[in-house]
Amino acid sequence: MAPRYTDEFRRDAVRIATTSGLTRPQVSSDLGVGLSPLNKWVQKHQHE
Repeated sequence: MAPRYTDEFRRDAVRIATTSGLTRPQVSSDLGVGLSPLNKWVQKHQHE
């Protein structure tokens, strides 16, 4: 079963991925999140 992340964690991850200047693979590794979920969260955030 995939781990469940809080909405707050997802928002923070998106903020870090979009503003830190780090690559998404770096952010996903640092946060312990898969790259695919991180990319999906960022895409969803951009459409809101």
